[in-house]
Amino acid sequence: MSKPAYFIKYARKTQNRSRAFTPKYGCRFNLGVMLTTQLHFKEYGQGRAVVLLHGLFGSSDNWHYVAQRLAKNFHVFALDHRNHGLSPHSEKMNYPVMAPDVEKFFITRGLERASVIGHSMGGKTAMQFALQSPQRVEKLVVADMAPREYAPAHDEIFAALLALDLSTFQTRQQIEEALAVEIPSLVLRRFLLKNLGRNPDGKFFWKINLHDIAESYPHLRQPVSHSTPFPQPALFIHGGKSKYVNEEDEPLIRELFPQAQILTIAEASHWVHADEPEEFLRLLLGFL
Repeated sequence: MSKPAYFIKYARKTQNRSRAFTPKYGCRFNLGVMLTTQLHFKEYGQGRAVVLLHGLFGSSDNWHYVAQRLAKNFHVFALDHRNHGLSPHSEKMNYPVMAPDVEKFFITRGLERASVIGHSMGGKTAMQFALQSPQRVEKLVVADMAPREYAPAHDEIFAALLALDLSTFQTRQQIEEALAVEIPSLVLRRFLLKNLGRNPDGKFFWKINLHDIAESYPHLRQPVSHSTPFPQPALFIHGGKSKYVNEEDEPLIRELFPQAQILTIAEASHWVHADEPEEFLRLLLGFL
């Protein structure tokens, strides 16, 4: 699979840089390919287990409001995907390795089964995990994502982020302004900049593994697949103002998830759980 143009440009710019990652607390380690990664997580409540998976450029924090509400009835685990949040970094990132990351989390936490809820990229991870390990998934919920291949939709974002030389900035505001031309949406810029950290010497760094996420992006656009459909209940919730799921996706959804319900929140965009949290929770709790 060929590398995208934004990454080739970035690779030329940084070809003499070390492939070691320096986290904010100062230690260094070499980035390697991990078969599975021990994911960082946040834990809420008690009861039947529910696992939450975030989308691209996100973290477990994206689910905080939903997790708090679910915690009244469930034992909730909000995970950081590999290369995101506080989870370890890895050169390899695709659904065949991200689904086993979730499996490893189940094993290490002693979870036999749980309902799994994923948004966007996390929705694809949840689908792949449900197809590969159906005995682990009591119910599946996918927020605004279909199991198909997607066209590139984040190339401009990757190009803008990779073009930044963080060492030249003194404030977060300066970085936000530097991104304004390529990323006009202030909401999107501020979401992306949640991934900025600062070392003790005041220098900014990316908490996400931006380099390897960018290189892996063609894999993250690929479809999920498996020879055997998922036999348990599934709920697909998509935003009426989003283009991520449409009527043409329904046959593939029902082929892989024959018990699927497909519901629309009319006033929501791709961020269905953030745009319309109360309606999202109403549908979610009715299903779980």
